[in-house]
Amino acid sequence: MNSSARSVAPGLVVAVDGTSGSGKSSTSRGVADRLGMRYLDTGAMFRAMTWWLLRAGVDVHDPTAVAARCAEPAIVSGTDPLAPTITVDGVDVATAIRSDEVNAAVSPVSAVPEVRSRLLELQRAVIAAESAESGIVVEGRDIGSVVVPDAPVKLYISADAAARAVRRAAEQGGADVAATQESLLARDKIDSGRATAPLTMADGAVHIDTTPYTLDEVIGLVVALVEDVGAHP
Repeated sequence: MNSSARSVAPGLVVAVDGTSGSGKSSTSRGVADRLGMRYLDTGAMFRAMTWWLLRAGVDVHDPTAVAARCAEPAIVSGTDPLAPTITVDGVDVATAIRSDEVNAAVSPVSAVPEVRSRLLELQRAVIAAESAESGIVVEGRDIGSVVVPDAPVKLYISADAAARAVRRAAEQGGADVAATQESLLARDKIDSGRATAPLTMADGAVHIDTTPYTLDEVIGLVVALVEDVGAHP
């Protein structure tokens, strides 16, 4: 935790939604660190579920099969913004859930209502437990609209598709930018069009387009917003 972190109001929840590759994960971790808050990556939970289903031999494109098995894995998320962890049945899967195989399968798994219901329960339990003393920054695609609709701070983070592709390709060690952009846009379409908890900007959310800003600048903008809503009671 940042030794110079400023305290925030107990129970404060910052809900961060947005598109893939927009910088919401790095922003969320940075804000949590600066303000001495906890951090929850809900996307990692969906990836962990997907990883488990693939390992279990479940057809991830069969919603009925996915629904039948999604209650089985024990998924545990760590909330340290500087070293977030995720385990499935006690196995560290932080690296495994970023594989191409999981990338290709996470959208259909995330669209299954039973999966979203199961993980929503887990997410709310983590938020209730971890926000009590230091507050928590929660990032995903339906945080402000579904998971914590009464969050005092709601953000929707986006960026130009080309900029997102360059950033994500760099994160992946120099992947093809054009192919990465196509993949990101496909993911956006799936997430925005699904029937259950689609990606959308929640009522009352502040929209931040990160395209023209550095990461540090975006973190500064969000920290200022959090302080504006009374982070220092």
